[in-house]
Amino acid sequence: MAIEQSTQTYNVKNATKPSNLVIKVVKEQFSLQHVFRIARGAKTQADVVVVTISDNHNTGWSEAVPYARYQESLDSVIEQINTLSQSTLNSENITGLIASLPSGAARNALDCAWWDLQAKQNKTTVAALLALAPALPCVTAQTLSIDSPEAMAKAVLALNNPPLVKVKLDNQNIVEKMTAIAQAAPNSKFIVDANEAWTIDDLRHCCLQLKDLNVVLIEQPLPAGEDQDLINFSSPIPLCADESCHTRAELKYLKNRYQVVNIKLDKTGGLTEAVLLAQEAKNQGFELMLGCMVGSSLAMAPLALLVNEAKFVDLDGPLLISADREDGFEFNQGLMQPLSGKLWGGNRNHTNA
Repeated sequence: MAIEQSTQTYNVKNATKPSNLVIKVVKEQFSLQHVFRIARGAKTQADVVVVTISDNHNTGWSEAVPYARYQESLDSVIEQINTLSQSTLNSENITGLIASLPSGAARNALDCAWWDLQAKQNKTTVAALLALAPALPCVTAQTLSIDSPEAMAKAVLALNNPPLVKVKLDNQNIVEKMTAIAQAAPNSKFIVDANEAWTIDDLRHCCLQLKDLNVVLIEQPLPAGEDQDLINFSSPIPLCADESCHTRAELKYLKNRYQVVNIKLDKTGGLTEAVLLAQEAKNQGFELMLGCMVGSSLAMAPLALLVNEAKFVDLDGPLLISADREDGFEFNQGLMQPLSGKLWGGNRNHTNA
């Protein structure tokens, strides 16, 4: 990755003359295949925002997911985007204006749409603009939401020997549920995601047993900002920071608490910071996980450019919704194929953008 460490933006030499840009934003919904339940609550649909940025000749687009955990809503994110769209925008000032927004879904939507547009303006790909090697096929985790031990065991059986499963758990019957799941899928490896629901005692009491059940990663066991008990905690399973890690600014705090950081575009505020975070985290000795909110392949596409850099990939959002977008990712028993570039990040406009 060719990245300038001292800045939060990239300078892409544009092949076109500066012209005014038009931003549009709409709400969209995707029904889920099943109720999706985590420690904080349940949902039956994914509410997303879709942004387009056009220069009269080409259009870039992207999808972002406002997240209530970070005090975001569809309306608040759209308001942020509309505030920016009221400015006179062109290729010379848009990068700085996007970077001036706080990290979150609004900046993510704008940043990724702008990268998509730049690829089309320059007749190339986003991967080429970032000097990234072509993404390779990779194993992605497939997610089980919280349910009874019997229902979770049945759900993992339906996945037919998945290589990697992400298991959402609260602090109720942790080992009982994981035992049922592991017995139903003895050849699988597991990521346990507590979504901030555990205490340090929960972690101490279950971590050795979870290791024996093929759990290879525990994600965000304690609440963000209340995880001081993890300092120098000797866990037999690597610990991953999710809610505790948004941008490079948190890396110093995460040292000696976590071994892995979960990068999500809706936390970093887009691909620009995601790439910078990935490089800086690896430089500081962290392993990388690539994660997502629940959305379509359009929301996954930018971060999927970094799969070669990650130890863990969790980009199964398209598998959780009832119907994905045209030209989305292809999955086969946990193996995720790279996008062709038709949906996002390629040199031609998508028909639906």
